[in-house]
Parts: sequence; structure tokens; C-alpha cells
Amino acid sequence: MTTPANFEKPSVGRQAAIGCFMSVVGFFSGGMIAVLVSKAVAFFTKAPKCDGIPTCDWYIYMFVGGAIGALTLPWLVVSAMRQPAPPAKDEPTDRKN
Repeated sequence: MTTPANFEKPSVGRQAAIGCFMSVVGFFSGGMIAVLVSKAVAFFTKAPKCDGIPTCDWYIYMFVGGAIGALTLPWLVVSAMRQPAPPAKDEPTDRKN
């Protein structure tokens, strides 16, 4: 597969700005998913209940999941930005049907 002739990679500043924004979004989304995982783990292990919060050790799961999300989401977004867009359906391709 060849890259289009008019494909321009995004600038380093744009990649850094979007990566920084996605790290904040990734931290909170990863933390929320990890707290959901902690709730499932507490249910299956029959952990003691804490009133008013999902699980007694939710903050551990939240920070670990947040760290994972803050690292992986920016990496995925920036690596997708570096890829050329697939050809539109109207554009001819070198593929034979």
C-alpha cells in the first residue's frame, strides 16, 4: 500500500498538545474503568463493604488505572494521527476487485 502524495504529518506542537490533552482524558477514563474493575473484584472476592464508596481500596485501583490510561490513550491517538487516512470510496485505488 502506498501513501498518498499529499499526506502531511501533523506538526510536533500539534502532536504534543493533543497528547497532553489526551493524557488528562486517559487518566480519568482509565481511573473510572479501574474503579469498576475494583467493584467487580470486591464482589467476586466477597470483600468487606464500606458505606458510601464503591470499594474500600478504590483509590489504589483508580491511580493504577489512571496511570495506565494516561500513558496508553495519548500513545494510541498520536500514533493514529501519524497514519495517512484511508482513500475515500470515490478515489481510485491500485486494488483489483
